[in-house]
Amino acid sequence: MAIRLFTIGFTGKSAEQFFRLLREARVQRMLDIRLNNVSQLAGFTKRKDLQFFLRAICNVGYYHLPECAPTKDILDKYKKKKGDWQEYEMSFLALIAARKIETVLTPELLDRACLLCSEPTPEKCHRRLVASYMAARMPDLEVIHL
Repeated sequence: MAIRLFTIGFTGKSAEQFFRLLREARVQRMLDIRLNNVSQLAGFTKRKDLQFFLRAICNVGYYHLPECAPTKDILDKYKKKKGDWQEYEMSFLALIAARKIETVLTPELLDRACLLCSEPTPEKCHRRLVASYMAARMPDLEVIHL
């Protein structure tokens, strides 16, 4: 039986769109893989607000998994210093391999879970890299980007 893993970014989505997508996908757990989940820029997805909204609107559990987030150094080199995506990708994949995130992201945790970050689309986002990394280790993992 396939394990369904969803991913979503909040930028460019209204709260209504965001929570509707989660409800329609029947997400059961939100796995917040952001390095900074308390920023004012996070709007309705600041940690404590998001925990409340997920429970109240969607009956979804919340987990913060900073081991699946890039380091500040890796993120700054890419975002603030306008670094190369390929370099970011290689650095981040090496980091999550060294952290052995597959020991944390068990099939039970991933099934009907949703990886959260800020990027509006998955193409140049670490949530896609985490999902692909796990899919390479779990043949039954189906990744769906919301």
